[in-house]
Amino acid sequence: SKKPPLDQMASVDELKSALKENLESRGVLQDIRASLRAEIYRSLEEPRPSGQQRPGLSNENLLINELIREYLEFYEYSNAASVLAAESGQPQARLSRSLLSRELNLREDPSCQGMPLLYSMLAYYMNRGVASGGRGVRFGQQQHDREEDEGDS
Repeated sequence: SKKPPLDQMASVDELKSALKENLESRGVLQDIRASLRAEIYRSLEEPRPSGQQRPGLSNENLLINELIREYLEFYEYSNAASVLAAESGQPQARLSRSLLSRELNLREDPSCQGMPLLYSMLAYYMNRGVASGGRGVRFGQQQHDREEDEGDS
């Protein structure tokens, strides 16, 4: 193949650079990279030679993975969620939120309604110190709101 003249090569490099910058700023390249990683993991998970099986998931790992999957899906990290499922062997069928809460003896914190259950767990442990003079935590606020509150103390 014939190379373009030097003056056109600069414009091709500029075009590549501008295109890459645009795709990165819109998060497209990040999504493509994550999707590629997910596909690589899926291909690695194809049937193993001579009947080798992945070790089964313990109940604890199943629950932990499901909490993480709920968090990833809540924030629309779908590629990360699919990689987690592929790598861990997590079943495609999701556990219901009520079943997860029941299995973990978790009472959902009112400040965490509609958010992943991990937030209720975090609120419980962060608010345990309130009775002994520590500060509680409210979720759903921006980080700077909490920093302003701390500056008022």
